Amino acid sequence: MKGNIVRRLYDWVLHWAHTPYGTPALFLLALAESSFFPIPPDVLLIALAVSVPARAFKYAFVCSLGSVIGGAIGYGIGYVLWYTSDGGFSGFARFFFDYIPGFTQEVFNLVKGKYDENAFLAVFTAGFTPIPYKVFTIAGGVCKVNFLEFILASAIGRSLRFFLVAGIIWKFGEPMTRWIDRYFNKLAILFTILLIGGFIVIKLLLK
Repeated sequence: MKGNIVRRLYDWVLHWAHTPYGTPALFLLALAESSFFPIPPDVLLIALAVSVPARAFKYAFVCSLGSVIGGAIGYGIGYVLWYTSDGGFSGFARFFFDYIPGFTQEVFNLVKGKYDENAFLAVFTAGFTPIPYKVFTIAGGVCKVNFLEFILASAIGRSLRFFLVAGIIWKFGEPMTRWIDRYFNKLAILFTILLIGGFIVIKLLLK
């Protein structure tokens, strides 16, 4: 549809692949999404990789690196800034509960419970699936899980996710580009549903 905002946003994101700023933008988006930003980096990763399939794995590496570093920042937020000196939620924590979509106290408490069962599996699952990764990074810091284990699980989960996307685009190249271009609006809706569904998964499967 002409003038469609989502379509125009896609075209705007896609043009970064032809500038010196596409890769830095991908890194910063991946970093921010892992700790506080609500929009996942997959959309920009796909746009860049589709535009230049030969660089797909480079973009996946940049996205993975930014995401893991962002996860470490989220861990630090939980470790240092989440509680006040008397044990209550800090203003920083309440900001997340009030303004980050889906980041509710109920979801946060469910995620904390998963760390008591298997911290590595919890972080890996959140890193690879549409389950909101940022909730797990912050909860990891709050629960003071082993940092090296946290980073390892994050690196494996995030890399598998982003390199899988890059591999599909690299393998199928131009046909995949045309297919995404044709069905982008429907894919954007599906991606949004998956993002929202991630929070539902936490409630239904992580109890």
